[in-house]
Amino acid sequence: MSFDPAQTHIGFIGLGVMGRSMAQHLLDAGYQMHVFTRTKSSADAIVAAGATWHDSIADLAPHCDIVITIVGFPQDVEQVYLSNDGIIAHAKNDAYLIDMTTSSPALAKQISEAGAEKNLHCVDAPVSGGDVGAREARLSIMIGGEAADVNALKPIFECMGENIVHQGPAGAGQHCKMANQIAIASGMIGVCEALAYCEKAGLDQTTVLKSIGAGAAASWSLNTLGPRIIDGNFDPGFFIKHFIKDMKIAADSSSDMQFDAKGLALALSLYEAHAANGGENEGTQALYKLIANS
Repeated sequence: MSFDPAQTHIGFIGLGVMGRSMAQHLLDAGYQMHVFTRTKSSADAIVAAGATWHDSIADLAPHCDIVITIVGFPQDVEQVYLSNDGIIAHAKNDAYLIDMTTSSPALAKQISEAGAEKNLHCVDAPVSGGDVGAREARLSIMIGGEAADVNALKPIFECMGENIVHQGPAGAGQHCKMANQIAIASGMIGVCEALAYCEKAGLDQTTVLKSIGAGAAASWSLNTLGPRIIDGNFDPGFFIKHFIKDMKIAADSSSDMQFDAKGLALALSLYEAHAANGGENEGTQALYKLIANS
């Protein structure tokens, strides 16, 4: 299977902080774009650029060779794919369905099985890289599904990311993303504590970042979100409420495997405390405010 951009119709559902950029890259590559999102105004820019708006998923799906979703929560994914008005019920025969939401590995398997019964190719392909990675098409894409389907979709993934890795069968992409979120969760505690420590010690945080950001402590979170913390910029590249959702999925998956993820549990408790103080719509770097004031 090959997808000629001029002849390939792609549906994109979910045009949030990351989805807008991802869909725009596909449109810029020449694919015929069809879009739907709950907040229609979020689609204004891409519709003005040439995408076709649809009033419902049931209307969008039959037009598309490929449908991509990146929505909020697992319950949204379930509704979008498995409801009577959802993608699987209305997709054209032999279509490819890509869920790029961070969601439940078990749900990814359920969607794959439901799709296979209707001759649909389903893959789970969550991403990492935040708003910057989406904007610059440098996302890391973790994929679960059949190898033949993943290979066929490689040109699509290459429009949105650089580090594209097939992790295994359905659900494997989501399991990989859980590992990613567990690493970030504990890492963000370290980033916030390090910068708070600098402030308490009377050091210039920017100067400290020049040193530790180039040494063994270097990380994407430190070098990308550290400067935002220093600038007092807590706007969301990734919402705390969505990170809490991811950590809860990881915690549930860990429990199912009888694995005690202690660092994850600590991070989840701290983020939930900050969200309870009104921070759920801030970026993940806003955990600094809770730690610096403790």
